[in-house]
Amino acid sequence: MKYIRRIIDEEIDRRVRAFNAINIVGPKGCGKTRTAKERCSTVIEFQDEEKRDAYLSVAETAPALLLKNPKPILFDEWQDAPKIWGTIRKACDDHPDAAGEYYLTGSTGKRPDIPHTGTGRISEIQLYPMTLYETGESNGSVSLSKLFEDDHYSIDGAISNVNLEDLFFAVCRGGWPRCLSIEDHDAKLEIARDYYRQICNRDISSIDGVKRNNEWTRTILWSYARNMATLAKKSVIYADIKATQSISDPTIASYISVLENLFVLRDLDAWTPQLRSKTAIRSGKKHIFVDPSIGLAALGISPDYFNNDLDLFGHAFENLILRDLLVFAEAQGARVMHYRDDTGLEADAVYQLSDGRYALIEIKTGMNAVAAAEKGLLKFNQLIDAHNAEALKNKEHPGVIYRKPSLLIVICANAPMAYTTENGVKVIPAGCLRN
Repeated sequence: MKYIRRIIDEEIDRRVRAFNAINIVGPKGCGKTRTAKERCSTVIEFQDEEKRDAYLSVAETAPALLLKNPKPILFDEWQDAPKIWGTIRKACDDHPDAAGEYYLTGSTGKRPDIPHTGTGRISEIQLYPMTLYETGESNGSVSLSKLFEDDHYSIDGAISNVNLEDLFFAVCRGGWPRCLSIEDHDAKLEIARDYYRQICNRDISSIDGVKRNNEWTRTILWSYARNMATLAKKSVIYADIKATQSISDPTIASYISVLENLFVLRDLDAWTPQLRSKTAIRSGKKHIFVDPSIGLAALGISPDYFNNDLDLFGHAFENLILRDLLVFAEAQGARVMHYRDDTGLEADAVYQLSDGRYALIEIKTGMNAVAAAEKGLLKFNQLIDAHNAEALKNKEHPGVIYRKPSLLIVICANAPMAYTTENGVKVIPAGCLRN
């Protein structure tokens, strides 16, 4: 299958000019090995059954020998041979002028015990499942990064070719590259379902060799799926799990930690500007899956289910867009957060660049929700204007001035066309969005 260039490839291109080693992490099946292979002359796969024993023997006794192969060299699932990390780190120290000679890939965020972190030598990049733009649902006619950089960039009139049924299928299928090589439409759904089964039956224990309960894992993923893209409190999720399972809070926490290390679950932090001195900001995390298809597989849901449950689709669609924003952010050096206070003022996503500029984003299923979403986003500007005016009243000792958002955006599932409202809010169809 021909390699489809990923959004993160551009960031990798930048990193290899500064670092001699790149560590690509992310969930199993998201394309880490293939992405690295495209750049490497030598591929050493520690999970290749025919060569595994030989590789591991050399890596344990004389790991420097593996570095004598033609470069660049890929060490796939390097955590199976942890001495490789220190060997590469030393090679980076010994050859400070070299760049892009070593690539490492791994499907777990938990590193084995290693004496050195690799800071300043080995740069880490996270790869996610493919975005709607990479899988072809989005035509990419609206660029988020260009909206930040070009004040004259117009999105108006960009047409979306994707409908709700397409998105029903996309959230269940997920962004797994393997799907693109499968011709049978329904068979594409089996990739996420099998991934879910592997998490419960194998990965939950194989990550560190600790035997864990498959049914507890299923129940935890089921509960997270029921609370997908929400700010549900930990106590609510724990109670949900314990309603059917005899399991302690510390054990639940340990399982969740493992699922995070496997890049299955991901929590988004709250954006916490003090917009109102008397308003409590909800600092809880928003719970999402690294790909919504995992959660939907946990619920046993197929695309047709959403014909009668648009509310659940709304949560899955939000998770889908947040996944794509995380991909864009990884490539742009940005952060993705969320905001909500106790008055109900909220932004489903806050996309913040490293220089402090940010976009406030609402994610909606139907066009009928755009007007309310626009009203909420505009309220942010009103509050910031009011705060700044108050802060500047005392000219000798002015208060803190808050930066206004660079962009106000509504991403809509079934919008047929991108447009800018009279108030300057950008309405972008999911079928047009790209980095």
